[in-house]
Amino acid sequence: MIFMQVDGLTKSVGDRILFQNISFGVNEGDKIGIVAKNGTGKSSLMRILAGDDAPDSGTVTLRSGVTVGILPQQPFFEPDETVESIAAGLDDEHRVLFTRQATQMGVNADSRTPVCHLSGGQRKRLAIARLISAQPQILILDEPTNHLDIKTIEWLEGYLSRTRVTIIMVTHDRYFLDRVCNVIFEIDRTALFVHNGNYDYYLRKRAERIQSMSAELDRVRNTLRKEQDWMSRQPQARGGKSRSRIDRFYSLKERSQLNLKENNVTLGENNRYIGNKIFYAHHIAKRFGDKVILNDFDYVFARYDKVGIVGPNGVGKSTFIKMLNGMISPDSGYFDVGETVRFGYYSQDGIDFDRRDKVIDAVSRIADQIEQSDGTKVSAMSFLQKFLFTVPDQQKYIHTLSGGELCRLHLATVLMRNPNFLILDEPTNDLDLVTLGILEEYLANFKGCLIVISHDRFFLDNIVDHLFVMEGDGEIRDFPGNYSDYRLFCREQAEKNAAETVTATASKHDRPRTVRPAKLTYKEQREMEALTATIDRLTAECASLEAEFNSGVTIDDIDTKSRRYTAAREELDEAELRWLELSEKA
Repeated sequence: MIFMQVDGLTKSVGDRILFQNISFGVNEGDKIGIVAKNGTGKSSLMRILAGDDAPDSGTVTLRSGVTVGILPQQPFFEPDETVESIAAGLDDEHRVLFTRQATQMGVNADSRTPVCHLSGGQRKRLAIARLISAQPQILILDEPTNHLDIKTIEWLEGYLSRTRVTIIMVTHDRYFLDRVCNVIFEIDRTALFVHNGNYDYYLRKRAERIQSMSAELDRVRNTLRKEQDWMSRQPQARGGKSRSRIDRFYSLKERSQLNLKENNVTLGENNRYIGNKIFYAHHIAKRFGDKVILNDFDYVFARYDKVGIVGPNGVGKSTFIKMLNGMISPDSGYFDVGETVRFGYYSQDGIDFDRRDKVIDAVSRIADQIEQSDGTKVSAMSFLQKFLFTVPDQQKYIHTLSGGELCRLHLATVLMRNPNFLILDEPTNDLDLVTLGILEEYLANFKGCLIVISHDRFFLDNIVDHLFVMEGDGEIRDFPGNYSDYRLFCREQAEKNAAETVTATASKHDRPRTVRPAKLTYKEQREMEALTATIDRLTAECASLEAEFNSGVTIDDIDTKSRRYTAAREELDEAELRWLELSEKA
């Protein structure tokens, strides 16, 4: 069933076309991820679909009776609203749902604190709880993972992947895209490309499309050269050139103008020398009132150390790295910094510039000439072009920049100092997927030390070699491995602890004359046996469909099979969840 139909949509900003004459349908149960480079129309398309903006031409038709819920990047609340007042304004059914979702998202449902006093992460959680409890049939989500800690992201990821609600979202979180979405919309060169599969499937198909387009472009240009020779020749006496061939020539000429070159951020390499003595933290302690941030933290940073910092919101991650960066003083202990260390700090709070400045003026105030890692110098104008700020873009006022442009400018001001010890606080927010990949490659090859706070699990997995896990009350665990390694360790520990608890309980209550009866009823035992068979069947079906999708061969009835795959995954999740419930009871 089609919930939304989009026909002939075109949108421009000034003289720049974002997308042109795009059409698509949104079916019930679709989970759509929209991907594109920053500035190519993702947010504009989302606003049009949500009804908050108008296209230049084209229509968006919503099926009668279908309800839409919207999560903007910056959720709006009234100045005097509290969590308690939001709950009080709902009817009984939705109040129960809101309270349940708020609790699951880590929000105090009885709080009388004004929402405006909550952290960005708490406001985002509250907005998500309010949205989900309204039970819309279509969710439009703009960067839903921004400002959430990893634990909350994983909860939301699980919820959205299981629910049957239709979803249209923009996110830079690649694990989130891969695990939630079954359709990817890509905006590229003003056109829309639809991929029926998850993010990993989209990447493979996009590479195939670019390769095919490149081959076609070569063929067109070769043909055009022959036709150019024909056009240059004078027609024979009393003869004329074929009108159809002339038209074909101009058609080929237009098609040959297609530009497949990717304009990407250029970060280069960093080779600034860093000595053996890097950075020592000696018995650091910090607290704010009753809240302990660090308790006797002692660590020696080694050459090329790449550390990720993870932990729930509010545990003090940003405070921790501000202490490392010298912005906040410890209560006790001290830092010892090597003479060759040059820090670069990227703050999630953004750049501290006068927003009335032009981009080029703000950067030039830091330095007119920027020294590169090879010792050469470039002008501020040339350096900014590496971060996709064209000469006209450099004349923009900072207050007019998009979120992605602000991030690129911030990153430029950090790297222009040629640091060898990078401290990054949530650097992935608002960066597009292409720029994220380039930043990951740069950091993976970075010849210095790196400390990064990020909720982007894919990002952490690609660049860090160990984690500082901030567990609260000043405790920090140094875990050897990336985030996926840590999650696997946590699952194994939880399973081990559960098994030990069961064994200890059985030993404690063991009596030779007593055998504890099974807690499952006969009916539940039969249900559990049936579920096992169902899980095996659905697992095999999903694996077969995945193999078919990944084969690279054109598949008949791809839409039907994609919908069946989504339905089978949902049935499998429900069956596994019920099996676990019965297993725990047993």
